[in-house]
Order: sequence, then structure tokens, then C-alpha cells
Amino acid sequence: MEGGGGSPMLLVLAAQLYAVYSQSPLPLVVNTWPFHSATQAAWKVLSSGGSPLDAVEKGCAQCEVEQCDGTVGYGGSPDESGETTLDAMIMNGNTMKVGAVANLRRIKNAIGVARAVMEHTKHTFLVGESASLFAESMGFVCEDLTTNRSLSIYSKWLDQQCQPNFRTNVTPNPEKSCGPYKPLKPLPESKTTSIQKKVDLRSHDTIGMIAVDRSGFVATGTSTNGASHKIPGRVGDSPMIGAGSYADSSVGGAAATGDGDTMMRFLPSYQAVENMRMGADPTTACQKAIARIQKHVPVFFGAIICANRTGSYGAACSKAPGFTQFRYSVYKPGRSQPLEEMVDCL
Repeated sequence: MEGGGGSPMLLVLAAQLYAVYSQSPLPLVVNTWPFHSATQAAWKVLSSGGSPLDAVEKGCAQCEVEQCDGTVGYGGSPDESGETTLDAMIMNGNTMKVGAVANLRRIKNAIGVARAVMEHTKHTFLVGESASLFAESMGFVCEDLTTNRSLSIYSKWLDQQCQPNFRTNVTPNPEKSCGPYKPLKPLPESKTTSIQKKVDLRSHDTIGMIAVDRSGFVATGTSTNGASHKIPGRVGDSPMIGAGSYADSSVGGAAATGDGDTMMRFLPSYQAVENMRMGADPTTACQKAIARIQKHVPVFFGAIICANRTGSYGAACSKAPGFTQFRYSVYKPGRSQPLEEMVDCL
């Protein structure tokens, strides 16, 4: 070997190792929507040797800080009372442990609280005011989640006679009034239909993220401020294990976004992972999970991302008025920045 400014043999070896690394499909970060700053934050952790759990937490937290599309983090999607509340979950695909929070109040870092539930309690899921008190006891700062923007959204909604809202079978007519409401007798089931008359695109919510390290360790997570003008106390699909996301390092991971009140009934993330377990590639696994929902709800707004433990990934979405393509973000070896990918909806 030559001395001085570095061995040519070592330089060749380094170049060969880089070539192998850049061609490897792992590590991998995939997340819903083109939230590239979140993807980049997660990749920075993962590519420097951090765990997929750290990557997912960091990536989702980045969206919480940036208020991605106004649908993640503080200051967005006020409920019927004008308050912003948060839902989040994180799942360890090695241990199958999960931490989740829902209807979290006054705490900005929802994904951080979800991880604290997983790592500092024997529980899986905390909700509402009690979840906020737990967060404070863990050192999270209590802050107002309301902003001028969320107040403006709320005021405009009140001026429009609380339209749109999520009330049904009540009086006065929820399509013309803010209430207060009283229940009406529901229509007989034979007179109802499983096809929605209106497709709700207000639920363009959630960052759902999958991270896989070089060894195939899979973690997933979600964070959202839920549906705009939701009934106070409503919990969507995002923090629900198997609905918002699911991880199993022996197979892979999945995460969902869209109309949570529809999607959570079918546990699409769990279903997609099970589809991969049975041999489906990630794209097919996502498509099958979407198709299963469409058998019961032919038209709905939703999408799923999937990745297996070897680094293959894919996505699928359900076609709805105003939603025919789904864009998501990927970071993988050989890239200097996140890649935006797109899939046509089924």
C-alpha cells in the first residue's frame, strides 16, 4: 500500500462499498402525501444508523411542527367547539408493542406522547384529558393548540351555519343548522344504502410513515389533527392499531390515510400486512386492502402505503370525485433527496 494521502486500495474498497449500499433497497422511508421534510427528517435518522422507531418519531414530529397541509399538528382541523385535538400512534415491528393517543389536548408533540405510552407504561392507548395529563407528567409542555388560522376556519364554519358537519338523523336539519340537536329515529336499514351520497374530502389528513432499516426492522407511525369540524371526542383511524398503521418485522409495514370513519372499520393496514405475509407484493397488498373496503363502500376517499422487510414498496388508493391519483414520498439509498411517487386510484 502507498502511504500519504490515503491508500488507493482503501479508496477502491470504499467506492465498492458505496456502490453496494447505493444499490441496496434498504434502509427505506415511505410516507403518505408529499410531506418531503418529514421524509427527509426520518431518513437522516435512519441513514445515520438510528432505529426505525426514532426515524418514525422524528419524521412525524417534523410534520407536527410544520403543520403539514394544516391536517397534522396544532392549529388545524378545529372540531365543533373550535378546539384542535391530536391523534397519533407508533408501532415496533420487532416487539409488536404499540403506543397510541387520541383526542390529545394542549400537547403539540402527539407522536412523542404515543411513544412515551409505549415505552413508559404497560398500556397501549390513552385518550382525552387523561392522555394530556399523562403527557405533562412525562415532561411534555402544555401549550394552546389554537392559532389565528384555526380560529378563522372555525368562525367561517359558524357563519356558514356549521356546514359541513358530521351529524345525521337529528333535528333541526344538520344541513341547515348548528343545533343544538336532538336525535331522530333512524331510517330502517332496508331504506339506507352503503354507497355514500357525498364523498368527504375533508379527511385529507394524517402523515402515515413506514421505516425499515438495513436489518429489516420495521416501524410505523401516524399523526393527525383529525377531521375538520368533527364532533368533540371523535377518534379517527390514525391511532387505531391495524387501521392507521401496522408493523411486523417478519413481513413489513403499512399505513393508511383518508376517510378514517370508513377505513377504520376494515383495519386496512393490518390487512395489507397480512396480504404481504401470504405472498403478495406491496403494491398488490395495498390494492387488495382497498378493494376489500370497496366491496362495502364502493366510493370512498382513502389510500394505503405498503413496504416489505426487504425494501420493496407500493401504494393504492380508492377513486373518488376530485381524487383520482395519490402522491406519496419515498427516501431510499442512492437518492440525495426524497422521491415523490404517484399511483392512479382504483
